[in-house]
Amino acid sequence: MNDTSGRRDFLKLGMAGLATAGVLATVDAQKAAAQAASDSLLRTVLDRGKLIVGTGSTNAPWHFENDAGELVGMDITMGRILAKGLFDDPTKVEFVMQDPAQRIPNVTTNKVDITIQFMTMTAQRSQLINFSRPYYVEGVALLTLPTAENKTFDKLLAGGSATRISILQNVDAESSVHYALPQAQVLQIDTQANVLQALESKRADAAAVDLSTVRWLASRNPDKYFDAGKSWYSMLYGAALRQGDLDWLTFVDQTFTIAMFGHESALYDAAFKDYFGQEPPARHPGFPVI
Repeated sequence: MNDTSGRRDFLKLGMAGLATAGVLATVDAQKAAAQAASDSLLRTVLDRGKLIVGTGSTNAPWHFENDAGELVGMDITMGRILAKGLFDDPTKVEFVMQDPAQRIPNVTTNKVDITIQFMTMTAQRSQLINFSRPYYVEGVALLTLPTAENKTFDKLLAGGSATRISILQNVDAESSVHYALPQAQVLQIDTQANVLQALESKRADAAAVDLSTVRWLASRNPDKYFDAGKSWYSMLYGAALRQGDLDWLTFVDQTFTIAMFGHESALYDAAFKDYFGQEPPARHPGFPVI
């Protein structure tokens, strides 16, 4: 057999493999459960027939009710991605509403299978629970008014000490703003709503809020808000799982990775565009930049 005919036969086999990939990838839930460790939550969830996710309902674009009263958001999509991976059905998931203070306790006491609730990954929290791989990189960003003369980051920076930035009151507020705008005036305000109100009333030239909030508001209300084009202080969002269950952690990690970087990215991509107003970066076959 020469090299050309050998390659031709190999390609034929490859195409046959692609044709049957969908069939081979769909594993019967009962067979999957039988292969999971007897004490793994993976087996429990498969036997139960639905996933139970702890989350919230009042923080767009992560978890909130739309005009039809449906629970939606990026966190909700991540739960549906797991349900699709488990049962080939993104609807086989029950969302349990919980206060942010219950994100870890509800996992460790088995009230939920997993918490997906815009949870920042930290070393301290990792002593109590396992985190999944990150599914979003949060940051601080600047929201401005589209009609403002100094709506871009460069103009805000050029304004020096005349630039006024509103931010939620906290011990790191001054240092956070001055990291990007060293000379700016920092207006520490009691609530997030009032941080935005200071911008809208023009008491502040920009509001320093989460990057996801900037992208959500600017994409949904372009006549009211503008993304100044600067973000900093990367923070990782991950799902919280009970410690000591490698099968469950591995399943969640691999399902998230496939949804973000692999061939089953439709749910993640649609949500990323809907909630952040952006197309996810293109994935290129070859080197795995994940």
